[in-house]
Amino acid sequence: MTRECSLLLPRVCAALADPRKSGYDDTCLEKLLDWFHLLTKFDPSVELLQDNPCLIEFITSVLALPEPRPSILSFTLQLAGILASSENRFQHLQQEQLLVRLFGRDGPLNSALWRDASVRSGWVNGVHNMMMHQAALQLLCSGGGMDVIFTLQGDSSLFVASAASQLLVDMLMLSVETEVTKPLSTKDCGWPACAQTIIKHIEDSLQSSSAAQIEQSLKLLTSLFGSCHATWTEALWLCVAKQVESFLTEETVQAQHVLAKLLLKMAWSPVFFNTESSFWMLVTSALAHLTPIQAGPLAVGLLKLCKCPQDVRIQAMTVLLQPMDCILRATSQPLEYAGLLDESVSDPITVEGLLSSKSSCVSLLNQTLAHLEELLSWSRFPVDLPNTPLLRSLITILQFCNGFLSPASPLGSTISRILINCVRVQRSALAVLAALSNRKVCGTLLESLFDVLLAYLESPNTSPTVLKKTFQATSKWLARRQELSCSNSHWQKTEKILEDVFLVLQKRLCSPCWEIRDSSLEFLTDLIKCLRDQDEFKQSLLSSEVPKLTENLLEDPESYVRASAVTAVGHLAFVTYFAPESPVVGDQYNKENVAKLQEILSTDPEGFPRRAVISIFTEWLRQGCTGQVEETGQFVSRVIQTAEHDLDWEVRFGCLELVDAFCNGLFRQLAHPDCPPISSAATTSIRKSELLQILCRAKLFRFLFRSLCDCDKILGQKACDMLLGLSTCFCPFGNQRNLDKPVDLPAEHSIAWLQRTLRQGSLAQNFPTDGVNGVDFEDPESMMLALVTVDLIELHDELNKSSDHVEKSPQSLLEDILATVGTIEENEADCY
Repeated sequence: MTRECSLLLPRVCAALADPRKSGYDDTCLEKLLDWFHLLTKFDPSVELLQDNPCLIEFITSVLALPEPRPSILSFTLQLAGILASSENRFQHLQQEQLLVRLFGRDGPLNSALWRDASVRSGWVNGVHNMMMHQAALQLLCSGGGMDVIFTLQGDSSLFVASAASQLLVDMLMLSVETEVTKPLSTKDCGWPACAQTIIKHIEDSLQSSSAAQIEQSLKLLTSLFGSCHATWTEALWLCVAKQVESFLTEETVQAQHVLAKLLLKMAWSPVFFNTESSFWMLVTSALAHLTPIQAGPLAVGLLKLCKCPQDVRIQAMTVLLQPMDCILRATSQPLEYAGLLDESVSDPITVEGLLSSKSSCVSLLNQTLAHLEELLSWSRFPVDLPNTPLLRSLITILQFCNGFLSPASPLGSTISRILINCVRVQRSALAVLAALSNRKVCGTLLESLFDVLLAYLESPNTSPTVLKKTFQATSKWLARRQELSCSNSHWQKTEKILEDVFLVLQKRLCSPCWEIRDSSLEFLTDLIKCLRDQDEFKQSLLSSEVPKLTENLLEDPESYVRASAVTAVGHLAFVTYFAPESPVVGDQYNKENVAKLQEILSTDPEGFPRRAVISIFTEWLRQGCTGQVEETGQFVSRVIQTAEHDLDWEVRFGCLELVDAFCNGLFRQLAHPDCPPISSAATTSIRKSELLQILCRAKLFRFLFRSLCDCDKILGQKACDMLLGLSTCFCPFGNQRNLDKPVDLPAEHSIAWLQRTLRQGSLAQNFPTDGVNGVDFEDPESMMLALVTVDLIELHDELNKSSDHVEKSPQSLLEDILATVGTIEENEADCY
């Protein structure tokens, strides 16, 4: 510890212990504890206490108070635990009898303050802090502390109960890992004393008649197996396995949901990977005995486990698909489409009962659909699902929800009544449907699928959120249909579907609900991205009113809609204007739209549409759609002059990305195609001169150098990276200045002025502008000199320094903490 900290610490301790002062708030105390954690980590010696007697004095003074503030007592307990985390400091505190007075029977345990949850929390956390060595374990075991922790497992405060449970896990691990020298068995004599105490408590709790105690012990085991993968955990499991297994069949015990979590944690532990282990028999038993709602999370977790035994994997898949199977069997489908499964893991009547109740039906289907979506999107270890039957069941659910299916069976009629207009299930089913679009399915189902999707798109009863999900699923399946199309009849059906989609879209773009207009525009953009190269799509799109309606929405009163309209109009240009065979009538139409987008960039009062314009312009540049070099340079120049003064930093940042896209495209056009754009070998001196002139005429350098001084540092970082790239391109390595021999320029030289201004960064008041005394940013020679002279590497280092490079010494932190005493309201932010 520094001398300055040693001088400040007594003042802090004195202020903490003074009951006459308002003291510190909770945030300040937490920060001070963090500081002590850090301090003791780097200084484990006992000298910390010997050189700073104020710490012992502070703890003693708090203990002497007849009724200390609960927050200060809690802080003191945690501080003592931090200090006692080192065994030599622990012994020093023991000699002073402080740890016994804090954590023993005569301490806060038997005072009225124990009723305060913050004191109980401080006690648990204090014990946890010092639980780093055997001496701390012995103190707790011999002083009756274990019984306190067992009691706190059921504390009314969830924070205290959770901390007590985690403390027992860590104590068990510390006891075994520091005292055991040979493999353990299930016999008590093989376990250390502290571990025996905890294991006996677990066993007694599991055998008790208290559901709360059973749940506490199962949660403790779940935490242990999830965090500790040592081989001794198998010996512990053998001690409790039979009792845990009995909970699957005992109807009086309501701990099955916790049991499922426990088994899943164990399944992911390498200790239980052995396929011959009896553990997997218990897992299969759990899958059979737990209700579908309880078994669902266990099943999906097992399916994501690549080393799960195949028979267990099949059973988990069956559990997950059983509700979907029941849905199919409840309809009047042909016999060959009766269901997904040949046989069930659990009794089908159980699933049918859950689907016959309104609350459990919706819950079960939502959980099942969420698990299926997760598995379909899990790319690490793809899970093989029966895709075609699954698609059929999703179509059935969606038909139930909009009332388009009237099943013959009583169960089907009941499910249909429950699911009619159920938004939650509709959203979940459509999400799975979208995820399923990447899987191989039977093509004969596609007609039924699009019938259902179009019905949802057309229905006035479809909610905005469900409509958005329908749009997303429709765009994905339309793209998939294009891949599967091969015959003429198939193409004709696709054209008919597209015509129907655009008819619906025309209506939705005129909806009085702004959310529907917005999601309709997003849908149109997605379609263009996926299908813009397809002739059938372009023909259907351009023969509809959709392009004109989209253009009208550029003036929508809602800014979100205007932003989506900008994006849609920008992508429409790929079909109507930038396409190799764009219609002649579209030429003037799109030139007008470009002017409208530029007007939005300069006049729209909201940031979202302006950001969208910049994004679209950048996309055009990346796609090489803005014409010849000179024309593109003029376009970029106009955009820069509009966007560089925008008050929205995201617009200015987007303009930097636009400039980046312009430069990359320029180098691709003028540089040798076989060489990297920045390679000196790729660009002759003539071409470099030509490039530099184009960049200067576009007023690009003024914008980049100005951005170095932007108050938003992320813009400065981006601009500096771009200038470094340009510097590398235009200055061959042989001619670049030597950083040890900087270029000397007269102080009055404009580039010297630029260098000084850039060093001021965002503090620069008068950025150099074109003029007699300023920098000519459109002069190629001046810009070449600037790229050679300005120390961009130094600027890059400065801009990339985080705020942490400012000194944050323990001394300054203590000074901030001390400053808050008695004046919390005024200085609370300083401490934070």
